[in-house]
Amino acid sequence: MNFDLGIEYITLIMFGGLFLLLMLNVPIAFATGSMAVICALLFWSPRAIHLFPSSIYTMVTNYIFVAVPMFIFMGAVLERSGITDHLYEAVYSWVGSVRGSLAVATVLASLIMSAMVGVIGAIIVSMGLIALPSMFKRNYDNGLAMGTVMAGGALGVLIPPSIMLIMYATWAGLPIKRVFLGAIMPGLLLGGLFIIYILIRCYLQPGLGPAVPPEERATLAQKLSSIKALILPAALVIFVLGSIFGGIATPTEASGMGAFGALICALVYKKLNWDLLKYAALSTIRLSSMVMWIGFGAVMFISVYNALGGVQFIKTLMLGLPVDPWVLLIGMMFVILLLGMIIEWVGIIMLVTPIFLPIVSALGFDPLWFGLLVCINLQMDVLTPPFGYALFYMKGVAPKHITTADIYRSSAPFVLLQLTGLTLCILFPQIILWLPSVVK
Repeated sequence: MNFDLGIEYITLIMFGGLFLLLMLNVPIAFATGSMAVICALLFWSPRAIHLFPSSIYTMVTNYIFVAVPMFIFMGAVLERSGITDHLYEAVYSWVGSVRGSLAVATVLASLIMSAMVGVIGAIIVSMGLIALPSMFKRNYDNGLAMGTVMAGGALGVLIPPSIMLIMYATWAGLPIKRVFLGAIMPGLLLGGLFIIYILIRCYLQPGLGPAVPPEERATLAQKLSSIKALILPAALVIFVLGSIFGGIATPTEASGMGAFGALICALVYKKLNWDLLKYAALSTIRLSSMVMWIGFGAVMFISVYNALGGVQFIKTLMLGLPVDPWVLLIGMMFVILLLGMIIEWVGIIMLVTPIFLPIVSALGFDPLWFGLLVCINLQMDVLTPPFGYALFYMKGVAPKHITTADIYRSSAPFVLLQLTGLTLCILFPQIILWLPSVVK
């Protein structure tokens, strides 16, 4: 059966059906895949089903996808290696005399962890188990403490070697090295905004984050001694990112080196055992499988929609609107923000990149700049209800008396800070583009 409908009606049916299935709580992988099959049979031809295996095969045989499970494995090993504990204590010893010091140390430690792990779950869980009890013990405001842990963990979305950056670079056909370089300054900008916000709030309201009593502050000798806890993290970051930026290794090769380096860290801290390897392997299989299944459905959906002329239809429609290109850009950012409230970031990148990227290029915007704006936007979605990943991770590590509403409220100020960072990156593109332009 083949219904001859215009592409505008097909667009409404495909995306309307997709959102209906998502509202019915159908996993996105099956929602996109089933809509692709149904629409291929209705509006194309039964022979179009043969398109799916070839499209999926092209995706899974992409060499760069090997980096995804390797970086996930690296993050899982580091989460259980004990490196986070020593890292947090080292950073905290240097900033303990400042109001809000525990929260500041959490953000700084999260920045360093993000450069090693690239998976937000590992960062939020680790910092939630280490930093959160410390802040509660020091009578920190619950909202500030939880928001800091979630916002710090969300930096893992943006700081290389983020899995999100790898997925976007692969889908957009951009060099991963340039995407990694472009993400560094926005990541540091957001981390800086979080720290400034914490310091200002704790200065104006000392009760939110009291400073450590003088008798409990680290001595100079203890501070100098704590530096050794930074050696392994620094070595691992240089080992992985330095090899990529220096052109010594491809991102896929660097991911293997990072996984090996994580095992060395676990060995040094005497945490390398069968239980750790089992946990890391199962975590890698679970998360990698999720990414791949979402990818299968998205590839099928976009292949059918593109073959029916949908991508060209959206491009013609948007470019034909009598509005300024910047208005279209803001509109795309708004669409991505809304999608992030109901769809996993993997699905969003795979769905919107093939549709929006031709429009962005036609409007004269840099695809690298646009891609990092998308990633910053999706980082904001990590903290927004009802389906923000960070909110669920926090619920898992927060004390039992903390309600879901408390967690939602604690994320609000940091979402506004992320929106501020996104706005700055839109107004000043060189925040993203400067580093890739100077590092060849």
